[in-house]
Amino acid sequence: MVRTALFNWAYARHTGGKLVFRIEDTDSARDSEESYHQLLDAMRWLGLDWDEGPEVGGPHAPYRQSQRMDIYADVARRLREAGHAYHCYCSTEELDARREAARAAGKPSGYDGHCRDLTDEQVAVYKLEKREPILRFRMPDKTISFDDLVRGTLTFEPENVPDYGIVRANGAPLYTLVNPVDDALMGITHVLRGEDLLSSTPRQVALYAALAEIGVGEGTTPRFGHLPYVMGEGNKKLSKRDPQASLNMYRELGFIREGLLNYLSLLGWSLAEDRDLFSMDELVAAFDIAKVNSNPARFDLKKCEAINAEHVRRLAPEDFVGRLVPFLQGAGLLPAEPTAEQLDLLAKVAPLTQERMVVLSEIVNMAGFLFVAPEDFALDPDDAAKVLTADSRPVLEASVKALEELGDFTPEPIQAALREALVAGLGIKPKLAFTPLRVAVTGRRVSPPLFESMELLGRPETLRRLRAALDALPAA
Repeated sequence: MVRTALFNWAYARHTGGKLVFRIEDTDSARDSEESYHQLLDAMRWLGLDWDEGPEVGGPHAPYRQSQRMDIYADVARRLREAGHAYHCYCSTEELDARREAARAAGKPSGYDGHCRDLTDEQVAVYKLEKREPILRFRMPDKTISFDDLVRGTLTFEPENVPDYGIVRANGAPLYTLVNPVDDALMGITHVLRGEDLLSSTPRQVALYAALAEIGVGEGTTPRFGHLPYVMGEGNKKLSKRDPQASLNMYRELGFIREGLLNYLSLLGWSLAEDRDLFSMDELVAAFDIAKVNSNPARFDLKKCEAINAEHVRRLAPEDFVGRLVPFLQGAGLLPAEPTAEQLDLLAKVAPLTQERMVVLSEIVNMAGFLFVAPEDFALDPDDAAKVLTADSRPVLEASVKALEELGDFTPEPIQAALREALVAGLGIKPKLAFTPLRVAVTGRRVSPPLFESMELLGRPETLRRLRAALDALPAA
């Protein structure tokens, strides 16, 4: 969904057109007020603004299909009265049996037109049987061709595009009716959508012509571009139910919109052969629907992460800090209203983490040690077990002594004092000397620069943690 929305947005912005955002919520069993607001929130978070639609308004409101049911009912009635649609009384079992028979005979297995020309007597019999009909659109008996913006000219023979349902037996309109009706009434000129909807396009082309004939809309047919599938693991089409397709998952992990949209735009399109990193302004300036590749694109999480990391590094310091706050709040490390001191501390640690970060949620493990209360500070069990052994006792003892005597508790003097005490004094290599200190002070083997971390913690808390680590060491 996001890649499709992005390409429509980029195309509209590049061409100076208007992006019309409609909500397809006619399926009451699947759609809810919660899902409606989640969709709006997702579009806002991505920064994909629209010119007509919910919350913006426009000349063709309302833009929620659930609020346009009277319109669809009226159009369906007019299509039937004009002979473009008819009632179909076939049961599911009858349809399945006839499809199976057609397959066995090597014929197309679509709807066979059984109810196309029922007599009044046949209709009366079905009504006596209490059958509730659906409404089917009567496809013209001719070849349908259209010029796809991505795939070129496509042609469909009539035997491969049978009559199709447009209104359920309970009167609820189907996607196959409501989208073309809205396109016609809203003057839609271009539609970019997934390849999975390609088979429905010749049906819609025929319906646009019928709508024009009965006076619905201005009589124009939109130009379609069908975007390639996105493949997930195992070379399977990425489904909206796959975790990799969940926008919420990426938001929770801490992907930023700039990185995620940059990567998604590469799924079927490229700005240049030798350039993967660009801004949304650059995307809009360069976007050409003719350059979209019709072949399936493969979702590569590692590449997505790498591009996101580059965009994280590009964030301005103040912007970067602001985006970190929700993740620390979610972990309980910052309150709903952080204090000035807490925000100042975050602003100081942020530059130490920005170059190392792939996703924003990493701030919790990278810098959480600075925001946790002393009584709640805990070492990572695995790192502590591997690093804080009996052999590290001399290192921690010498470090406590050196830091107690240090006058200037800033990074350069801290580093000089510890090197003198551990590397020169104990003859230990820096990696072996400083790793126990890092785990004792930050709780983990991977953290922001050690000496800057000690400065931010302050001398009292740094020494407290070192002494607590000493007390917890196993016996020699």
